[in-house]
Amino acid sequence: MGSVMPADVTAPAAPERDEVDPELLKLPDPPRGERRSTLVVMALAAVASAAMALALTRDAAYWLRSPSATDLGDLGAAPSSAFVSNSFVQGRGRLGGAGQIRYERPFESDSYRIAPVAGNAKVWVEVRVPAGEESNRFVPKAEFSGRLVRFAQAGLRHRGLRSAIEERTGQRVPDDAWILVDGQSPSAARAFALLWLMFVAFATWNLATIARLVRKVR
Repeated sequence: MGSVMPADVTAPAAPERDEVDPELLKLPDPPRGERRSTLVVMALAAVASAAMALALTRDAAYWLRSPSATDLGDLGAAPSSAFVSNSFVQGRGRLGGAGQIRYERPFESDSYRIAPVAGNAKVWVEVRVPAGEESNRFVPKAEFSGRLVRFAQAGLRHRGLRSAIEERTGQRVPDDAWILVDGQSPSAARAFALLWLMFVAFATWNLATIARLVRKVR
């Protein structure tokens, strides 16, 4: 038998190193100033969105409350231990004339009245008055059902209300005073929950995009 000659084994050629295109070297550097401005704008948007989400946290949390209202009975005689912030309650009482004010909100045809409960200056009730029913002879009802929250935690819709009461009536609102927003059930806070989710998502998206852009530079 004839001997088998080994096949010639040729080593693969080493890949050629990529050469830098001289035309690319002539291109201007990326606009760092514009990129920095974009990052700053996105950071401000993230901070603003986070601040709005924080301001709406209590309003959004109220949407998760039980739809069954806690009965407080006589609001003028109810003990302070019965009051729970950001809860859905019902109660009865006569609104006092001293300290009562009327006000309106933009883009709403109805008006509002707020007054302290007779016998308990720490409990105030906001009543919504349908359009056309507002008059000097308006008599508010004596039974209420809605959201109970401290003045300091009432949210954006009631911001500045305490100072407005003190300015118009000269009557001081206690630091630990409560406000019962008549007619505001937990289901009515769904819009605030959706807004909260939107602002949280927007803040998260901006922060994630900023992190991705910074990581590319490295």
